[in-house]
Amino acid sequence: MLDKIGEIRKDVIEVLGILTSSGTPIYIGHTNIRHMANSHKNDYLKYGKHIRVIVNDPDFVGLNPKDGSIEYVKVFKVDNDFVKVAVRVSSSGRYFARSLYVLNSNRVNNFIKKGTDWG
Repeated sequence: MLDKIGEIRKDVIEVLGILTSSGTPIYIGHTNIRHMANSHKNDYLKYGKHIRVIVNDPDFVGLNPKDGSIEYVKVFKVDNDFVKVAVRVSSSGRYFARSLYVLNSNRVNNFIKKGTDWG
């Protein structure tokens, strides 16, 4: 069963220079959730309920040069955590949230200062 969690917005497309249409749906499936819960259990338990907010109202977006995934990052001020949701296109052409985890804040701050890969 697939659940639509958001859409790829026009501003994200423009900032990242990706070739997709505005409004393209972003989905999550049971296998994606299982992967997130197994790979980054504590992060998923803490932030999994916020996945829609992260994707629909990110503080930063980036494009992963290794796999082409769209990286949506939200800052949760209470714990000063930078939480990333990576969205990748599948072989069927659908976009799926594939991972969710807390980023190292020093690394994120360096990206922000340099202005690389972050919109």
